[in-house]
Amino acid sequence: HITKNLRKTAYISKRKIQSCKLFYSEDPVKILRARGQYLFDENGKRYLDCISNVHHVGHCHPSITKAAAAQMDLLNTNTRFLHDNVVLYADRLASTLPEKLCVFYFVNSGSEANDLALRLAQQYTQHRDVIVLDHAYHGHLMSLIDISPYKFRKLAGQKKWVHVAPLPDTYRGMYREDHPNPGQAYADKVKDLIDEVHGKGRKISAFFAESLPSVGGQIILPEGYSAKVAEYVRAAGGVFVADEVQTGFGRVGSHFWAFQLQGEGFCPDIVTMGKPMGNGHPLSCVATTAEIAGAFTANGVEYFNTFGGNPVSCAIGLAVLDVIEEEDLRGNATRVGAHLKDLLTKLQARHEIIGDVRGAGLFVGIELVSDREKRTPATKTAAWVVKRLKMDHQICVSTDGPWESVLKFKPPMCFSLEDAELVVQCIDRILTDTVTSPMITSQSSVNISAESSCIPLISAKSDYRMLIDPHTVIPKI
Repeated sequence: HITKNLRKTAYISKRKIQSCKLFYSEDPVKILRARGQYLFDENGKRYLDCISNVHHVGHCHPSITKAAAAQMDLLNTNTRFLHDNVVLYADRLASTLPEKLCVFYFVNSGSEANDLALRLAQQYTQHRDVIVLDHAYHGHLMSLIDISPYKFRKLAGQKKWVHVAPLPDTYRGMYREDHPNPGQAYADKVKDLIDEVHGKGRKISAFFAESLPSVGGQIILPEGYSAKVAEYVRAAGGVFVADEVQTGFGRVGSHFWAFQLQGEGFCPDIVTMGKPMGNGHPLSCVATTAEIAGAFTANGVEYFNTFGGNPVSCAIGLAVLDVIEEEDLRGNATRVGAHLKDLLTKLQARHEIIGDVRGAGLFVGIELVSDREKRTPATKTAAWVVKRLKMDHQICVSTDGPWESVLKFKPPMCFSLEDAELVVQCIDRILTDTVTSPMITSQSSVNISAESSCIPLISAKSDYRMLIDPHTVIPKI
């Protein structure tokens, strides 16, 4: 039931605020407080958050709020004074990256980071043209809308200096899982594009790509793709930019950065990072080589950012790194992500509508299709599942992909085994209620009750620090 207070807030928001699109805009939720992987509305109802990859180590983590308050009480200034927090944070970030990525520019958002990366690439190479992946999104500044097919196709269209390579999607792309070497095949498409650009008398400054394309549908790049693309791009005089805004800081579990999934031999020339960096505080960064940074300042135009890398932001950034390490959140992402994928794969065998399950760590996608053979996107069903999860089970999930047919999971990193089992159990119920599949027997297609699911919850209590009992009273803010 929408309370009078909620109705008033929604009315004012719709009339006066255009800076963001609400989740569940037709039936909005007013969140007053949060903790760990949980959100609480104005009536105290608890929602399991599977979409807030910004709040990387958990909502309102006490270590993060304590670090922020302590530094804010002591000093916050613009960044033109020396402060230990800034250099300590740069050192800590450097320890997570390949040695050559040793220079850092602190900014305030992923969009700022990607805009700066574009400037760095173009200044260093003295070329303008950029290659991007189809369906990519890199930010909301004009420079980034120009290199984001996800956005520019709805607006003025593609600029002459922007060139779009096929999304290396092995599920529904031109080279699929049965191809002997899809990574090489997709990389060769980039090489063909480079040759085409050179044939027009133009030159490439950068290949710009998310390490794991998210808006494109939670895509896992095929093995060897990035290294081969980097080889082709560098031979053409360009640089490789890895956008880690959504995927960095241990989300993939096995590695700190998603680009490292492509093998130890691969290293981008520029890496951008953002969303999870400040656990909800505006903090982002560009990491690059000393050579590229030197070329950027060689023209005499200094770079300055009023708020980027201020002492409070860096104190928060340091605290986030501490929590990731102290609470073994990369290990948790590996364990819980693997369990989630395993459960979803078993669910795929029960439900014909699940065409593909893919992911790494706690970056997971479920592709829904109305026809497995044709791989027809089941867009309406995906939207219905999202709606039912929120209304019936208080689980927040959203969709992505070119047809909005992919259920995406990017929860806080404290997401537990029990959370994973609950989500899959609820999806099973919804799909069983919604879809009659020829792969499901009459016995197994009976509606699943809360007491007896085909995928039972684990019996052991979770020991993850941020797991909150449903009856825990969260202090009001």
